[in-house]
Amino acid sequence: VDLTDQAATRRFFDEERPEAVIDAAAKVGGILANWEQPWEFVEQNLLIELNIIGEAFRHEVQRLVFLGSSCIYPREAPQPLREEYLLTGPLEETNRAYAIAKIAGIELCRSLNREYGTDYLSLMPTNLYGPGDNFDLNSSHVLPAMIRKFHEAKVAMESGASGPETGLALWGTGTPRREFLYVEDVGRAIAFCLQHVHAADVPDGLLNVGCGEDLTIRELADTVRRVVGYEGPVLWDDSRPDGTPRKLMDVSRIKALGWSPRVGLEEGIRLTYDWFLKNRA
Repeated sequence: VDLTDQAATRRFFDEERPEAVIDAAAKVGGILANWEQPWEFVEQNLLIELNIIGEAFRHEVQRLVFLGSSCIYPREAPQPLREEYLLTGPLEETNRAYAIAKIAGIELCRSLNREYGTDYLSLMPTNLYGPGDNFDLNSSHVLPAMIRKFHEAKVAMESGASGPETGLALWGTGTPRREFLYVEDVGRAIAFCLQHVHAADVPDGLLNVGCGEDLTIRELADTVRRVVGYEGPVLWDDSRPDGTPRKLMDVSRIKALGWSPRVGLEEGIRLTYDWFLKNRA
């Protein structure tokens, strides 16, 4: 279904008549894709949100969970990021268009809840990763991109195509801090919220979803290198942008409701790399 097409989306809802909707559809990408294609990111995501949330309302869908992103919060917001920090300062410029589209999705849900009494909840997950991820180096996020880069560098060294002095180049300084959540954990969070949480239970129907712990990009690279088994040097290209300095989610609100993640970062990276080896390598 082309979710940017209102008629196609309406036909889908006419045929399926869902009782609940999980809106995880989006055009997503890393720093490069967001920076080079701001129009595509804002246009396509706005259309997707308007069509899915609008048709859910018109078809009297009882429950909807909209998935946003941690990039909705201001670039210089205090850490960890609390739900009430939304719209309190300027956004990170490199993914501003995507962030504004996601903020619009939150407002669509909030406005319907306030005006029509719907039960549409907005979840803001931190950086997600896991099996089935996008490993395309031009459009992927940092963690799957690292997995592929370290794997290809390891294969090149083992085959003799490159020597140990060649090294692996990564973007930025490595100093920004990021938080990561395994995909099955966010799936469990969505199921938990559909079963136990209603939009009226939380301010603005908004909940952060994460593990509540972060690490530097350098530390992430060390972890991925260890899992993949790459033994060459890593070169940091500080002429490339770092993005937001830090994005750590305050997850006290959802944890107080009874949800918490299960999969640690290194275990999750290992599971993701195993999937990559079987399906993409």
